[in-house]
Amino acid sequence: MGDAVLKPAGDRADVEWTARLMDGLQGGRGFRVPRYLRSARGGFVVEGWAATRFLTGEPGPVGRWDSLLAAGRAFHEALRDVPRPDRLDVHQHPWAVADRVAWGEATAEVPVQIHGLLTRLHALREPVDAPAQLIHGDLTGNVLFAPRHAPAIIDFSPYWRPVAYADAIVVADGLLYYRAGHHLVDSALPGAEGAQMLLRALIFRLVALGVLVGRSGALDDAELIRFTRVSQFVEERVKG
Repeated sequence: MGDAVLKPAGDRADVEWTARLMDGLQGGRGFRVPRYLRSARGGFVVEGWAATRFLTGEPGPVGRWDSLLAAGRAFHEALRDVPRPDRLDVHQHPWAVADRVAWGEATAEVPVQIHGLLTRLHALREPVDAPAQLIHGDLTGNVLFAPRHAPAIIDFSPYWRPVAYADAIVVADGLLYYRAGHHLVDSALPGAEGAQMLLRALIFRLVALGVLVGRSGALDDAELIRFTRVSQFVEERVKG
């Protein structure tokens, strides 16, 4: 609609908080973020809808992994001192549940066919010392690229985790869905801690998919093959 982008608002409190957060990040170095538009009454949600100012650019990480990760890190640097929002504690969507499972804070009902794979992945987990902060947990398809513009970061998905975990989710997506090479892991997630972040990111994606399918459902063969393939690589990476 004109230069505005409309989308279902979901939880009003989340939208209001995100809108204020994005407003404070306008003009950030190394990234762009959408500006939420206020209604005539001053709020950011009208009849279940929210609107942001249109940002030029196209998604697509292939050939842009370094730029995507750099934009994410600049974004996270700008978020470094933002306090933890209480709203995170009430989120129960599949990705919030999967994130807690990945960090050993919860369990979830998933299809029987992935129980064995998850058990092996969980057994590889070791503690990490990286500090947590506010991060965007779904950057891969939500960074827009345009000539002569900084990358635009959209559809903020907030989590309270280490910045390297956000990088690891991008890398896991690359391995799962874009046939990214192992050099991406080497450059983005070096060392034992990087391997642990990648392990958690893979669990996160697998559990989220399992929760979406449901306990009585089943992953399709292509997804199961993807996760099995990448799990083998991650296991080798963790074991050194």
